[in-house]
Amino acid sequence: MFNLIDKYRKAVMIGIFVLIIPPFAFFGIDSYFAGSGGGDSVAVVGDYKISQNEFTEALRERQESLQRMAGGRTDPALLDSSELRFAVLDNLVQQRLLIQRAVRAGLVVSDRQVQDIVSAIDAFKEDGKFSLARYEALLKSQGMTPVIFEDRVRQDMLTDLALHAFNVSTFVSRSEAANLLRISEQQRELSFFTLPVERFLPQVKLEPDAVKKYYDSRQDEFRIPEQVRVEFVVLAAEVLLAQMQPAAADVRKAYEENMRRYEVKEARQASHILIAAEGGADAKKKARAKADEILAQVRKNPKDFAALAKQHSQDPGSAANGGDLGFFERGNMVKAFDEAVFSMKPGEISGPVETEFGFHIIRLAGVRGGKAKSFEEARAEIEADMKKQMASRKFAELSESFSNTLFEQSESLKAAADLIKSAPQKSGWLSRGSADNPLMSNPKLMQAIFSDDVLKNKRNTEAIEVAPGVLVGARVIEHKPSAVQPFDQVSAGLAKKLTLQQAAQLAAQEGRAKLTALREGKDAQLTWSAPQMVGRGDPKNIPVEALRQAFKSDTSKLPSFSGVESAGGGYTLIRISKVQEAGEGARDKQNAIGQTLRQVSGQAEAAAYLASLRAKADVKVRKDQVERKQ
Repeated sequence: MFNLIDKYRKAVMIGIFVLIIPPFAFFGIDSYFAGSGGGDSVAVVGDYKISQNEFTEALRERQESLQRMAGGRTDPALLDSSELRFAVLDNLVQQRLLIQRAVRAGLVVSDRQVQDIVSAIDAFKEDGKFSLARYEALLKSQGMTPVIFEDRVRQDMLTDLALHAFNVSTFVSRSEAANLLRISEQQRELSFFTLPVERFLPQVKLEPDAVKKYYDSRQDEFRIPEQVRVEFVVLAAEVLLAQMQPAAADVRKAYEENMRRYEVKEARQASHILIAAEGGADAKKKARAKADEILAQVRKNPKDFAALAKQHSQDPGSAANGGDLGFFERGNMVKAFDEAVFSMKPGEISGPVETEFGFHIIRLAGVRGGKAKSFEEARAEIEADMKKQMASRKFAELSESFSNTLFEQSESLKAAADLIKSAPQKSGWLSRGSADNPLMSNPKLMQAIFSDDVLKNKRNTEAIEVAPGVLVGARVIEHKPSAVQPFDQVSAGLAKKLTLQQAAQLAAQEGRAKLTALREGKDAQLTWSAPQMVGRGDPKNIPVEALRQAFKSDTSKLPSFSGVESAGGGYTLIRISKVQEAGEGARDKQNAIGQTLRQVSGQAEAAAYLASLRAKADVKVRKDQVERKQ
């Protein structure tokens, strides 16, 4: 039902009677609507305040997302522009309007629904099962808590519920889908003749002063951006981790004080045949009779259990596997089923066991675990945990001192480097929009490096968190102001560029003349390439501009001719000799196309709905808080 499920997880098959109820710290629905406390708000939506912290966190996430998509090459100025800030705020306002609307409509997301989403996310699993320890560790690495993450999941589910009607009720006519099918599936037989730009280069004679005139009139094209080289020091929790070594006595003590933690819980592997009992007493009686009959067959020929499960079991999650449920621990199944399995001996067959799902015939295949790890077996795990704890404490201790040292001794990085026992590193040339080191590409660090205090006053930057558990302090060691490249350095390349431009113009001029001749039925003396059938979705390596022109051309009369300037110069003539419409086999795609059109139409209607909510709501935005730099 919810598109959100696709956002948080891939398709997951869950047995119909397996209950996974991890001890999440779920809060009630009211936690969303108590308003944001503390600090100045950046906007108010009804009686809800969007706090500065909420806005800053959303902005940071959007900036990091843009950086990842751009491979770390995004201009820091763009990442902190007013346009981006207001776009982020607008998204928060829309989200709040949808949540308020969902609550007024009586829509509710239960704790169990949130549990199902979270426990199905692959990133939180170990050995195919939800791991609370992994869940908490991953969230902590992102600066989040389970409460915050679960609130976000619930919030996204509510907004999805509020927009659900637009995704399922939009109407698209068959003719619209059929027309799009025709456009997308049509193929055309094409031949080409290209006039390469190189053929016209000998004909180009630049004016003696053409290059200098171009240079003088367009100097911004030859401007090198402001650049710096920096030295920097890095305080990283990972580096500290390698330096940690707990004492042997402390490792032994941790084992003895937490022995229950190192117990290997008993797990059992069982198979079952489920006969569903849906309906009244008669249906239940018939289901029990069928289960008794199958149980008798199984007891008579135990080796046929898997075959009988495939034939009769009504559990879609396990029937195809001969009823095999794999290994599971006590408490993971519904009570009656669980009690039966954990009272059996390996190889034993039991049943019929009645649960809310029907009647189960159970075979216990194996048992594992049920004992504690020895100290030697648990030692590596304990040491790893203790190293993480020690590194975390050390990082916390050093972070404040590192930050203070950078500020208090701002004329050099030496004291900060000595503090963390790490030699300063040097960067290559950096500009505001590019860096040779991933650490340097952080927008906040780049902004600090190019600030007046660091650039002009020769001070250290503050300690900047460029990633979770990674702090960087930097100072400028060399600076190149923005400057125009000298004419002598660019003249040769510029002359080549202007020559190519004029050659391309000559190619286009001759190409258009030949196109006119072709359309008039004259012999243009061309040697066409071999014809090939191509489609919009099957371009056969044809350049984009030529393909686009070929499918724009009028084909009411064949052959049809058109032409287009090539992206790299030159001119391409196109001959269309045949048009092939979508075949009957492609009609199966019409439903999928219709679904896509409904989604697009639904998105447009949802946007209009959001606009109407915004117009009716009492929304106040504090521009000064939105534009305030942190």
